[in-house]
Amino acid sequence: MKAEGGGVCVSEGGEQRPVDDQQQQPDQTDPEPEPEPEPEPEPKPAPRLLPRAMFQDDEHDEEEDDEDDDEEDDSGTDGLSNDEKLCTHLQRAEAFGSAGLPHIFQTNHLLFYERFKAYQDYMLGDCKPSEVQEFTADYLEKVVEPCDWQALWHTDMVDVLVEVVDVDYKELKGKVELVEPLQCEYRGCDLTEDSVKTLLEAKQNKVPLQELHVVYDESGEFDQTALALEHLRFFYKHIWRPWDEDEDDEFDYFVRCVEPRLRMYYDILEERVAPGLVEEYRSVLDRCSQKFREFSSLRNVLSSEPDSELNNVSMVEGLRMCEQMEALKRKLLIIENPLLRYVLGHRMNCGQQSCSAKGERAGGGRVVHVVSSSSTVQLLHGLMTEKLLPLYSGREYEVQFHSDPSVAVSSCYEGDVVIICPGHYTITNPISIADSIQVEGYGLPDEIVIEKKNKGNTFVESSAASAKISNLKFIQHDAIEGIMCVRQGKVEMENCVFQCETAGVIVRSSAQLIMNMCDLYGSQGAGVEIYPGSVCSLVGNGIHHCKEGILIKVMKDIADAMDVLPQITMVNNVIHNNEGYGVILVKPDTCSAEPAASQTTEGELEDQSEGGAAEGEGVAAAAEGEGVAGAARAGSGCAIPVIVVEESASPSGITDGGDVMVQGGMVTTRRLVKSRAKDLGTTQADENLLSQDMFVSIEGNQFRRNGMGSFGTLLY
Repeated sequence: MKAEGGGVCVSEGGEQRPVDDQQQQPDQTDPEPEPEPEPEPEPKPAPRLLPRAMFQDDEHDEEEDDEDDDEEDDSGTDGLSNDEKLCTHLQRAEAFGSAGLPHIFQTNHLLFYERFKAYQDYMLGDCKPSEVQEFTADYLEKVVEPCDWQALWHTDMVDVLVEVVDVDYKELKGKVELVEPLQCEYRGCDLTEDSVKTLLEAKQNKVPLQELHVVYDESGEFDQTALALEHLRFFYKHIWRPWDEDEDDEFDYFVRCVEPRLRMYYDILEERVAPGLVEEYRSVLDRCSQKFREFSSLRNVLSSEPDSELNNVSMVEGLRMCEQMEALKRKLLIIENPLLRYVLGHRMNCGQQSCSAKGERAGGGRVVHVVSSSSTVQLLHGLMTEKLLPLYSGREYEVQFHSDPSVAVSSCYEGDVVIICPGHYTITNPISIADSIQVEGYGLPDEIVIEKKNKGNTFVESSAASAKISNLKFIQHDAIEGIMCVRQGKVEMENCVFQCETAGVIVRSSAQLIMNMCDLYGSQGAGVEIYPGSVCSLVGNGIHHCKEGILIKVMKDIADAMDVLPQITMVNNVIHNNEGYGVILVKPDTCSAEPAASQTTEGELEDQSEGGAAEGEGVAAAAEGEGVAGAARAGSGCAIPVIVVEESASPSGITDGGDVMVQGGMVTTRRLVKSRAKDLGTTQADENLLSQDMFVSIEGNQFRRNGMGSFGTLLY
């Protein structure tokens, strides 16, 4: 824009400077002025800049090619330009809660994708386990300022302000000097300035970079240094394991270890993992770390005393410790893998009911708990005439009124009844049923809505010997273990609606579920999860718009002891519009061998023609995008079970526009998956899904528009 009395001139470098009107020539390319003034045309700044940009491309084409070559050689440890550094500004934070020390950069709030990108693109790339420190040092050398920046040296005993005068990138240490006057804070000990100086001198003034927190600076010059040290701290605190150096050096460390551990950290942070499994995970990690320390000590003794007479005994003990450590590492790998955690994690998180059964009242009476948010005379009259007087007019019954369904259920004793009147009830606590009671809605399910707002482990859970729930609608938000979890005992549900957000109905081992005329939708997992050893009867239900319709788990535990088959009845259910399969079976692939996994390539599968032979073969890896889950492994010496999905669809003569009607017979068309290991005898024929002994009765079920097909098998 041109200001009054003056103008703006754009130089070749893109700079703008004010000029007089008499000197301003918008389209002038010659340095000499025109002899005669001409009418001033409209300014066209863009054409002036385009030739310059094009010349820059031509002039620096060779230079950009050299930079691309350098980036390829960096193997994912590309540095950041100064412009990018100056563009990033972080927030300030108090130094570990101390107001007396300078503020530091706030870097512990980074999101998953920010850490993921930093490790994958800049810090680790495609390095092997033995190359981790080398790649890390290369990354730090490009990003961390070499000297002349202040930081807080943070330890368990003291926080002290220091100035970094040199950085040893290979050793991941910084050479520091105390800032005068001394600024420090002690924790749990009495130290003086001389003590701090003596401590630094003992360390030769070199401290680990992980212990340095960059002092806040508004210029943005040290932002990337602060971020790099945060990535370093997080990596060695939450990702790196001391036994990683002993792992097989033939795999991509980021893919095998960093990504699953990073996802596990954020899944726990965002409460997407059940608390019981989190506790088990941390316990196994501590035990594995302790076992590794013991194993390392024994290994050092054997190395220092090779001719000792106790070597034979020590070697046997070392082998035993190594086997124990490998078993613990395998558990960690299962929990860290999202798919295997979902499929196999039930052994480690069987779940405990949040309350215990009270039994019968001391006086022997029973209570009818009436829940109502607001009452009218007409509502009370209808409730009295239709429910209370005909069914609960005996002397042993009394009536209590509540406004919260969870409070009413928690007040129940054996044999009590909860009647919930129409209304929308928002609860914050889970509904835990420990005694044999009835919970029923007075009206239609859509008129009686119970919604759980906050996050939690469960929404509705039951461990009662016999409980009944009817005529209610449940709306779920962030319940990790499902909208309804039957831990043990028997639950009968009739005419209920389940609007899921995370997980559906879960039937644990040794539990029994009778689900009649219910509608379930919206689960990000399976609509109904049936565990080994359970009994499940599904009659007249609608299960739709879930990740999977019904997931049946028939598996071995970590000790390879076969679980008891569930007993399943499916009659007149409509299972439709699910993203995956209508019914999927999870079972061990007993014939697959690990060597076959490494020899299988993508694209080695073909669909069986309609009405053809019904023989399927197991496989150790599968192609992405073909409805087959890829192989999952996680470390040398402790292989993760291989995951295979074999698809089943409807045979000719039963399919009509993508719909399948099962009339008590077998409905299977299998997908063949061929493996290079076929000649090694590691393949396994697919079985008729509905011919399993676990199906007690199957009649009149309809399967419509399920994304992956009507039936599937997940082999691991």
